Amino acid sequence: MRYGDVSAAIERLKPSFGDRLSLSAAVREQHGKDTTFHPVRAPDAVVFPNVVEEVQQIVRVCADLHVPIIPFGTGTSCEGHVAALHGGICVDTSQLRAVRAIRVDDLDATVEAGVTRKELNAQLHGTGLHFPIDPGADASIGGMVSTRASGTNAVRYGTMREQVLSLEIVLPDGSLVHTGTRARKSAAGYDLTHLFVGSEGTLGIVTAVTLKLHAIPEHIAAATCSFPELSQAVQTVIQTVQAGVPIGRVELLDDTQVEAVNRYSKLALSVAPTLIFEFHGSRGAVQDQIELVKDIADANGGCNFEWAERPEDRSRLWKARHDIWWANLALRPGSQGLPTDVCVPISQLAANIQAAKEDVLQADLIAPICGHVGDGNFHLCFVVNPDCADEMRRVGQVNRRMIERALACGGTCTGEHGIGYGKIDFLRQEAGNAFALHCTVKRAFDPAGIMNPGKITGEPFDAATS
Repeated sequence: MRYGDVSAAIERLKPSFGDRLSLSAAVREQHGKDTTFHPVRAPDAVVFPNVVEEVQQIVRVCADLHVPIIPFGTGTSCEGHVAALHGGICVDTSQLRAVRAIRVDDLDATVEAGVTRKELNAQLHGTGLHFPIDPGADASIGGMVSTRASGTNAVRYGTMREQVLSLEIVLPDGSLVHTGTRARKSAAGYDLTHLFVGSEGTLGIVTAVTLKLHAIPEHIAAATCSFPELSQAVQTVIQTVQAGVPIGRVELLDDTQVEAVNRYSKLALSVAPTLIFEFHGSRGAVQDQIELVKDIADANGGCNFEWAERPEDRSRLWKARHDIWWANLALRPGSQGLPTDVCVPISQLAANIQAAKEDVLQADLIAPICGHVGDGNFHLCFVVNPDCADEMRRVGQVNRRMIERALACGGTCTGEHGIGYGKIDFLRQEAGNAFALHCTVKRAFDPAGIMNPGKITGEPFDAATS
């Protein structure tokens, strides 16, 4: 598909945006790369709207001139979501920062897309409520909607899909629509709200979100436990979930990951497959949960079961978990990270993780394993030299085998990273004949193909080749 003259779009936008329209190479490059190894694909310009009407103005200009639009939140995505594959205008939503309403009695809030999850929780201080979705990075709410983010708390609270009540969206023609209501359930027509959740900026730009909020638990405790074998740790998770224990979080770190965390975050965990639990509830309920999980862990060979209640101890532990990305890169100075993830039915979790671990060892790669394993989601983080063709070939083989195993047992090619342009082929494989429906949805909402082109469905409207 051929696109229009981006320089004409820039000239039309300059009078309105002034120094909020950047042509700086550094700014454009920053907006053309995510956190992973994907190469920089910089847009031709970056625009920073302050209000929703300015987002509409940008989109209308681009629609009129047939220029690509790339929405941008904080740039913390993993699968090339923000790469300007066809050039165009990047719309940075970080200045849409209003917290429009916090409704304590209704347990919901309406915020603009540029508000980050930490900023929202700071605004909620003193209300007894919190927003629980925690992907690790301090991502923007709009970006979290677009990628259907989840993270460490998903086993208890679900993903962004479960938290979004309604959306305000600028469509590819510049019109503004509102999907959904503040009601906790509805049977009114198509579920347009959740069609946009996870659409990765390919159908429109999220400008505001109404979210569910949750009560802060009365008591929180964390625990760690190590295991001689990876399979024993995974089996402990499976049995914990099957026993109906309402855990707040449970994270798995393999021995390589523990070593990286110990070095980077100055911890002293046993260098062995390790689980990190968090328990939420009343003090008595939390104590009961801990005792039951300890019994399950003991039966599976667990050792060094330790728990902490002080907020500072828990915060240090979870900060170390969230710093895994930097800890992994420190294993090989000068390297880049290539994170990938799958999600499988929980009964298939142990076999899939063990097979991935064996593949990494046989391919002579560095790829720590971690995961939000309570819901069957795990990650490999390849630490790579992207300039070494043979190494990247081996990485590709291991990644493909991991995903194909996940699909074969009823899982998905990505539990939370999304498709971007990095996993389009795997989405085709997973969706099968239904991939054409993805293309049909894209065509219906964005007939000109200007919204984040080249993502999810690939080049615009290639359903005939799917």
